[in-house]
Amino acid sequence: MNIKVEDNNSLRLDSFIKEHSNFSRTYIASLIEEGYVSVNGAIVDKPSYKTKLDDVIDVIEKEIEVLDIVPENIPLKIIYEDEDILIIDKERGMVVHPSNGHLSGTLVNAIMYHCKDKLSSINGVIRPGIVHRIDKDTSGILCICKNDDSHKNISLQFSNHTNIRKYLAIVKGVVKNDFGEIDKPIGRDKRNRLRMAIDPSGKEAITRYKVLKRFNNYTYIECELLTGRTHQIRVHMKDLGFPLLGDLTYGKVDRNFKDLDGQILHAYYLEFNHPRTNKRIKFESKLPEYFNKVLENIEKNYGK
Repeated sequence: MNIKVEDNNSLRLDSFIKEHSNFSRTYIASLIEEGYVSVNGAIVDKPSYKTKLDDVIDVIEKEIEVLDIVPENIPLKIIYEDEDILIIDKERGMVVHPSNGHLSGTLVNAIMYHCKDKLSSINGVIRPGIVHRIDKDTSGILCICKNDDSHKNISLQFSNHTNIRKYLAIVKGVVKNDFGEIDKPIGRDKRNRLRMAIDPSGKEAITRYKVLKRFNNYTYIECELLTGRTHQIRVHMKDLGFPLLGDLTYGKVDRNFKDLDGQILHAYYLEFNHPRTNKRIKFESKLPEYFNKVLENIEKNYGK
């Protein structure tokens, strides 16, 4: 992680890194004290170092201890399973794979318990079986691969855009066009490394959207991903002027829904060719309870 200090607000080094990452204070302290952090090319091992304008801070993340990633008997909502693939309906709030600060309770911990040693190894020990991801606060369908052949096959379908992925979302504001396509490249936000942003030098990103229902100040939409960039729907809809309801990373707190702490976004549809039979298969997930409650609230209080 590389961050440039762009203001005169002098902060302790540990506090500055905390503001620009999702690391715990304990983990940040260990990174600094063990020499994983440098300022302007020189290692700084004092958390109390005060940042200055134009400082360039480099943070090297320590590798996760593989032995700490253990199978856990966590209930999974399984839509479909065979010898090659596992289709999961992920709950909102569940992290997909382990990371620093999230070594347990993840989807990977759960599928390691469920599948034992029958998971693809292409993405390494941290992400066994994981072909694609959805954010922690996004619910819905995920495909898990049980062997390397199925992983390669489905990854190619994702790369060639021959699969179909559709999401349901509620955005703030009233979207005027019934249909639309957003074709804008996405890259890492240069001012905030936790965010993505529209970037001419970024990777191609295409999202199609369709209005399902309009309300006073809100719109219920369907989005189809033609590419799969990090935070793609969230970034594209924000750029269009309609941030996702509850998305505090790309939008602001909504006074009507102050308790929401994550985007209202559900991956409800996935279609692709089965990696072994080549038969076209489709999966659909019903709206989860949290999404339904918000939608019912809007229909009752902000309907036209």
